[in-house]
This record gives sequence, C-alpha cells and structure tokens, in this order.
Amino acid sequence: MVGNGKVYAVDVELEMIAFLQDRIKAEKTKNVVPILCTEQTVGLPANSIDLMLLVDVYHEFSYPYEMGVAMLEALKPGGKLVLVEFRTEDAMVPIKTIHKMSEQQAVREFKAAGFIFEKNISNLPWQHCMVFRKGK
Repeated sequence: MVGNGKVYAVDVELEMIAFLQDRIKAEKTKNVVPILCTEQTVGLPANSIDLMLLVDVYHEFSYPYEMGVAMLEALKPGGKLVLVEFRTEDAMVPIKTIHKMSEQQAVREFKAAGFIFEKNISNLPWQHCMVFRKGK
C-alpha cells in the first residue's frame, strides 16, 4: 500500500524488533524496517517521515512530551501523525480507564509538543482517530 516507500516499525522492546525481523524474513517483505527506539526518542532521522500511525500505544509512553517532540522532528514539514486511542468520553468502551484517552487530553499534549490538531475522524466504534500535523 505504500508503493515503493518504506514502513518503519518502531518499538522500544528488543523482543518485538526480533519478532518483526522474523516475520519480515518469513513473509519476504522488503519495505518494512524495524527500528529500536528509546522511551524518549523514535530513532528516525529529522524530516524523514510522511505519516506516523500510533495505535493504542501513546497512553503507555513514560515520556509523552519528549516522545512527542521526537516524533514531530522526524516528520517532514506538513507530515501527519494519526493517533488511535480508546475514548475516555465513552463509558461503554469496555477497556480499563488507564488505557483510554480523551480528545482534549491528546490535543493538549500534542499541541504542547508542537503539533497542529486537524481533526478527529469518527470512523471507529470505540476509539478516537485523531489527525495531527507538523507545520510547514
């Protein structure tokens, strides 16, 4: 789906990187690159990424501000970050509160890191799908 582009699969756990490497080898995938990051950096060059997708992971960050700044730096000008997190605002979402985020909280934290909030897409039954971008 990314054509000739690359997918950087970033994770803080070495075991997940090893799992990804095994899966890439088994599936003979050529455009997925596992990247081991730290709790405060994404391990990607500045201005190198068009789009980032974070699914149910941001709420787990020990250093959300530092990671937000690192993600912003890795995005190209105008690049986008899509954040998918379970909705705190919906009591019917059957997930522990600690694993949920409100739109207000996410917007506040990503704006503090320098992102511009674009929209929250209502395309998922239990999760926010928020789009942020890096200024030009």
